[in-house]
Amino acid sequence: MTATSPSLTALATGWCALSALHGRIESRVERALQAAHGLSAREFSLLEVLSRQHDGEGGHLQMGQVSASVVLSQSATTRLVTRLEDRGLLSRYLCPTDRRGIYTDVTEAGLALLEAARPTHGAAMSEALDEARHEPELRPLVEAVEALSTAG
Repeated sequence: MTATSPSLTALATGWCALSALHGRIESRVERALQAAHGLSAREFSLLEVLSRQHDGEGGHLQMGQVSASVVLSQSATTRLVTRLEDRGLLSRYLCPTDRRGIYTDVTEAGLALLEAARPTHGAAMSEALDEARHEPELRPLVEAVEALSTAG
């Protein structure tokens, strides 16, 4: 296949559309969360991921798992955790069974902020998708995202 083959051109076009949709959603969510709650989209995502872990066997996520969930490098995730810990939204402590492991939990203040921010996040996502639906090249992607949200 050459760089000008129709299949590669279609793939590149699809990728550009997906990237455009992602950028619009992320930008809308970022502005809304910052304005209403003083949270970035990454901070919201980290709080969301960590709020779903639980105590007990296999309940706490390792930093590599958290990094993969929020799509950041491990060092960027560690810096993000530190910022949220400094704000009192997360706490870290040693694993009781393996002193080398460090657990990160969402504090009560972090859970309260996350709960308050969820409607803002959802509304911003819906607004961005509704806006994108009117563009023919983005409509199929919007429909795919909506189908995924109703499939679960």
